[in-house]
Amino acid sequence: MNYQLDEIDKKILDFLVENTRMPFTEIAKQMDVSAGTIHVRVKKMEDAGIILGSSLNIDYTKLNYHFTAFIGILLTKSNKTQNVLRKLGEIPNVIETSVISGKYNIFCKVKAKNTEDAKEIIYLIDDIEDVMRTESMISMEEYISDKNRLMKAISI
Repeated sequence: MNYQLDEIDKKILDFLVENTRMPFTEIAKQMDVSAGTIHVRVKKMEDAGIILGSSLNIDYTKLNYHFTAFIGILLTKSNKTQNVLRKLGEIPNVIETSVISGKYNIFCKVKAKNTEDAKEIIYLIDDIEDVMRTESMISMEEYISDKNRLMKAISI
C-alpha cells in the first residue's frame, strides 16, 4: 500500500514518538480533531506498514544488565546467514542483529549482567554451526539509543 503522509499524520507520529502510550483522545484534543480521525489515520499508517506497533524502552541497568557488547560474526559461507540468524534469535540476550557488508556477515548487540555472563553468551554464539569466528567490542557508554530519533527530524 502506497500511503502519503500529510501534516496531520506527521503530527500524530510526533505525539506517538514522544509517548507511545498517549491516548488517541488526548492527541485529538491537542490537535483539535476528533478521536475517530486519529484512530482512522493511525490504522491507515499501520496498514501501510509505516507504524509497526508500539514498543517499550527498557532500562536494562535497572534489571541488573550492566554489560553491553557488540559482536561481529564471520560465517563459513554467506548462504548460511539465515540459519545463523534463527539460532541467534534463540538467545534472549541478543537484542539486535543486522546482516552487514564488510569484515563480518552479521553484527549483533548483546546485553549481559557482567563480563562472566557475556562470556557465556559469546560462547553460545561461537558454538552455532557455521560461525567461523566472532569479535567482541565492549560498550563503555551508550550515548544515543533512540530508534525514533530520525522521525523527529523528518519533515513533510
